Amino acid sequence: MAVSPHAFPPRKRMPSAGSFMSPNFSDHRLIQSLFLLSQEISSLKPLRYILRRNSASIIRKAKLLSVLFEELLREQLNCFSPSAVLCFEELYIVLQRIKTLIEDCSDGSKVWLLMQSESLPNAFHELTVDLSTLLDIFPASNMNLNEDVEELVVLIRKQCSEKKPVLDPEDDNMRSEVMKMLDRIKEEIVPDHSKLSEIFDRLELGDSTSCRDEIENLEDEVQNETDEKSKSDVVALIGLVRYARCVLYEASTPRATGRRRRSVSDVNFPADFRCPISLDLMRDPVVVATGQTYDRASINFWIQSGHNTCPKTGQTLAHTHLIPNRALKNLIGMWCREQRIPLEATEPKEKVNSVIHNKTALEATKMTVSFLINKLTASQSTEMSNRVIHELRVLAKADSDSRACITEAGALPLLVKFLGPDHPNLQVNTVTTILNLSILESNKTRIMETDGVLNGVIEVLRSGATWEAKGNAAATIFSLAGVHANRKKLGRKTRVIKGLVELARVGPASCKRDALVAILSLAGDRETVGKLVESGVVEMISELMDGQLEEAVTILEVVVKRGGLLAVATAYHLIGKLAAVLREGTDRARESAAATLVIICRKGGSEAVAELATIMGIERVIWEMVGTGTGRGRRKAASLLRILRRWAAGLDGEVMGGHSSTTNVSSTRIVVPG
Repeated sequence: MAVSPHAFPPRKRMPSAGSFMSPNFSDHRLIQSLFLLSQEISSLKPLRYILRRNSASIIRKAKLLSVLFEELLREQLNCFSPSAVLCFEELYIVLQRIKTLIEDCSDGSKVWLLMQSESLPNAFHELTVDLSTLLDIFPASNMNLNEDVEELVVLIRKQCSEKKPVLDPEDDNMRSEVMKMLDRIKEEIVPDHSKLSEIFDRLELGDSTSCRDEIENLEDEVQNETDEKSKSDVVALIGLVRYARCVLYEASTPRATGRRRRSVSDVNFPADFRCPISLDLMRDPVVVATGQTYDRASINFWIQSGHNTCPKTGQTLAHTHLIPNRALKNLIGMWCREQRIPLEATEPKEKVNSVIHNKTALEATKMTVSFLINKLTASQSTEMSNRVIHELRVLAKADSDSRACITEAGALPLLVKFLGPDHPNLQVNTVTTILNLSILESNKTRIMETDGVLNGVIEVLRSGATWEAKGNAAATIFSLAGVHANRKKLGRKTRVIKGLVELARVGPASCKRDALVAILSLAGDRETVGKLVESGVVEMISELMDGQLEEAVTILEVVVKRGGLLAVATAYHLIGKLAAVLREGTDRARESAAATLVIICRKGGSEAVAELATIMGIERVIWEMVGTGTGRGRRKAASLLRILRRWAAGLDGEVMGGHSSTTNVSSTRIVVPG
């Protein structure tokens, strides 16, 4: 199984045991802090299912220490010897480490805790030994303590005098059972369901929701572990828990509450984090030869489609090497963590060695998929079908091997019949499953070639029961268009073009974005641009310029660049709006608006230039952009100034780059379809 560790955003892990510093407190404040800290530990609950004896034992010792510190506070001793102060400071550090260890064991994955049940008792024992050592050198006899306190110190010393770590045989046996189960899965042997159920009951993973939380904790652990073998072991456990969740507790519908992460579409993200090609959040920003930054997947698609220029500047790329923009990626990662959004980065090929391969997890995934497909085939109820498809949807989002396993198991033909509008939730789960499957490159062709799948997705795009279904259908079209041959085929389908344009016009914000990104991708083909113009894409852009400004002007630039005179004539009435963008838009919007105006003026002739020139103060606005715009924006603004000046000087022929200026835009507009 191949899983990118960067697919899992890091959680806020407790600090390591070595990260604590001794406090710089006065004597009285130090004892008070020790008392409060020992009370905090005393209030913690022992672990319930693993390491119960170890956690309960060290909590009991903390309770005795809290009594000791309380007695010292009552004695009202305001000054201690240097050796006593040193002991207290070291005790403070050890107690902090004890608290951290218990909380970290309580908050993390239960299955991963079980797999460490052989080594973690050593951690508890080492802390107990540290307590024992500090109490042995504690100068109680020199502090004039009363007999009760001295007896308490002796008692705690005895309590801490453990000779070796305490290993719970039940924990060890359960750990051995899980390891045997993982070995059998690796050998393609299906686990014994009764043993699996017994283990999960003892771990208090007794329902689908607790298993889902456990999977999230394990995904967090992948990021927290630094050792590659440990990461691989955690990935194997994720496969086991996913399998157990499906076979033991049935498939389940999404929960309404809990630790659900938000999607990028739920929030507005900074413009600098947006890929100029896809208009979406960059997962893996890279810098091209011209110094511009793009998302790796988008610029790779651009280059593989035969382009040798920079999409933003139009300059020829001196080379096609992509340099990771690590500073920007770190900023995006920090923002995503603050917004609780998963950053599902696409790892570059150079880092393939950092991807986690695990045969056990792969075989567990195959078993899970086989179970779900059999269940879906035999299902006779809509509710059960919906639950199974939701599980496939979640699994298809997990990683590339899961996506490959699902399609290889024959899921696509089964999904077709659930794309109808009669059951909205089922339709959403089905189209989203197809969307998640389409992320895998090899699945794009399968989806295009499997009877009924593409037509079903297009029908959801046109007449889906919910906006979510329509938006995910549009996102599927965008994903499929990642293959050049698919893009041409999709662009020839009038239903696809009209569906995307209509969704961009009337859908909610998240759906508009899905539709606009798909339109931008399809607009890379000249034949498709003609269909877009005929389907009213320019009118749609005009409507969106008050809301999705950057997306709208970016698409308009591509349309007028590739759509010929028909597109220019159709966009003629937007000259005033584009001029307003130059005056008030964002840097990126102004850049695209300037580039679009240059194309309209060059292809549209003197009438288009005259229309621009009549706008009050336009030259001053363009001059300001020459001085303050982006690099490309300044160049396009300079081109606009030259065009206006040549037109004013009567050099009409040079406006169109040497062609005759007799083209009449208004007469061209007469033939624009209604």
